Amino acid sequence: MAEGERQPPPDSSEETPPAAQNFVIPKKEIHTVPDMGKWKRSQAVEKLLALLDTLDRWIDETPPVDQPSRFGNKAYRTWYAKLDEEAEGLVAAVVPAHLAAAVPEVAVYLKESVGNSTRIDYGTGHEAAFAAFLCCLCKIGVLRVDDQIAIVFKVFNRYLEVMRKLQKTYRMEPAGSQGVWGLDDFQFLPFIWGSSQLIDHPFLEPRHFVDEKAVNENHKDYMFLECILFITEMKTGPFAEHSNQLWNISAVPSWSKVNQGLIRMYKAE
Repeated sequence: MAEGERQPPPDSSEETPPAAQNFVIPKKEIHTVPDMGKWKRSQAVEKLLALLDTLDRWIDETPPVDQPSRFGNKAYRTWYAKLDEEAEGLVAAVVPAHLAAAVPEVAVYLKESVGNSTRIDYGTGHEAAFAAFLCCLCKIGVLRVDDQIAIVFKVFNRYLEVMRKLQKTYRMEPAGSQGVWGLDDFQFLPFIWGSSQLIDHPFLEPRHFVDEKAVNENHKDYMFLECILFITEMKTGPFAEHSNQLWNISAVPSWSKVNQGLIRMYKAE
């Protein structure tokens, strides 16, 4: 071989064995229309929904106790103590075994997302903790980019349902509420995501969310309207008085402007 002539590089495929693969015999998995559901959501999303179903069931198993005070039912502390004890196990059921070292850290965000057991209150800081919980799962690869729609409109929406049940069952106080000057006593993120869901809607405009008929007819399909319905169920009196900030927002001409304004407000607060 000539002195300056280069030898071809060794074939790396011969040196590195292929990754281990698991194979299964194909079988029919789709028998009815509902069977399609598991192909539309990742297993991680399904496991998170199961986790939230467990929290919901624990509420049913921990009824409020009789007490002199109307607000802050102390049975919430019993419910929270169970979560505090079981949180790592719940998270471990969502996280693959090779990521088990992340479980203690991620579980803290879950425990912080359901309210404060000392004050028996709940607010947007707890909501932010659940967003951080989901963010952690994204960062370590449990949730994928393909899950992003389901993360908001399946997982986060189910979280909201459980939190509303907590608030109503145990009469939790708003944490850090600004009263009539705040957007809402308990939530903020669903207004941002809910307004984005309504951008370019063919007939629902911001002015419609103060219309009781429009809310009742469409709340099941739109996160923003579900938030409005919950407010009207929890508060009495004219909407413009108990939710003045939202009343003002209803005058904004488009959902895109509502969405942009809410993002600015969230960053500021």
